[in-house]
Amino acid sequence: MQKLSSSIVLLTLLSACASPEVVDERELGDENLSCSQIKQEIAEAENFEKQARKEKGVTGTNVAAAVFFWPAMLVTYSNAEEAIDAAENRKKRLVSIGESKGCTL
Repeated sequence: MQKLSSSIVLLTLLSACASPEVVDERELGDENLSCSQIKQEIAEAENFEKQARKEKGVTGTNVAAAVFFWPAMLVTYSNAEEAIDAAENRKKRLVSIGESKGCTL
């Protein structure tokens, strides 16, 4: 029973630490977006990037992970970096689509 409890706690810690959402760099229908929709999508990608950057900072979760289970902190940092890269790539793609349509972004 104690092993089961320990496993549940471990899985909970790991899932809680790897929280930044990784956006899809490409979405179906991106090429069909209007200029205003492209601007909205860029703003959304920027918000995802900001959230991921916050996760890399000193947070209560990161401090607890460092103290109690340091591999969880590594998972959080790795996930945050992946989320940042994906958001940056999404923005680049959207800007490229917007430029090809003559949008002012």
